[in-house]
Amino acid sequence: MTSISTEEENYVRMSLLLTGISPRAVRVLFDSEFHPSCLDSTLKKAYNKLIDLKETCNKCSAVNLMFTRFPDVPDSKTFDITLMITLLRNLATISPPACEFDDLPSATETMLGADLTRIKYYRNYMAHLGYGKIDTSFFNTAWNNITNAIERLGGQQMKQECDYLNTKPLDQTNQEIMLDIKRSNDEIRELKESFKSLKMSHTEIKKSHELLQEEHADVSRKLQKLETSQEDTVPWNLRGKHLEYSFAQLNLEISCYG
Repeated sequence: MTSISTEEENYVRMSLLLTGISPRAVRVLFDSEFHPSCLDSTLKKAYNKLIDLKETCNKCSAVNLMFTRFPDVPDSKTFDITLMITLLRNLATISPPACEFDDLPSATETMLGADLTRIKYYRNYMAHLGYGKIDTSFFNTAWNNITNAIERLGGQQMKQECDYLNTKPLDQTNQEIMLDIKRSNDEIRELKESFKSLKMSHTEIKKSHELLQEEHADVSRKLQKLETSQEDTVPWNLRGKHLEYSFAQLNLEISCYG
């Protein structure tokens, strides 16, 4: 089995924290704000507002989770962390931190809105990380920020789970997950490079096409000018020589365009 580095272990632990424990902590708050017995009616009352937010709520999939077909009813256990935080921000009376809901709050801000924003910030950071490694210094700071937020949202027991996750040896399954993540990240980078190359090629082709269109228009204008510039004041015997010379020049220009 291939071993993984400390930075790669940091990535695995952070991933497990943000996909395993963090959603459960947010769900504790979510269920206290929107009791399961009232969730369906609450969402239906806010239907128009939520439809406007569907781009934020992961588009149609989130809408289907919130507005189920009878006899099913919505269940927070099927909601991911993004959807729960979006609903809490928009339907509950939760004040945003000083930096609003998008930037990382300061360590001194410990209100509910700050903790939700803190978890969302690091989740987005991981989602956009282009490689499967996290520097230990950053990891320690982020881990403390996230786990303190988890404790305030979900209680002491969840904080103990976080502490255990931070120190327990990663088993073979975790390492295999890490290696799969590394392979996936490599594939994603390759796809991004391919897309960038295709995008550049498309841009170059578009520019070439536009240039050809301009050149074609220019040639058409010269032909039109040539056809209309011959007046009767030119003697007929000289006009033929002038046309012959003009067409020779035009053919030369067209050959240069080729």
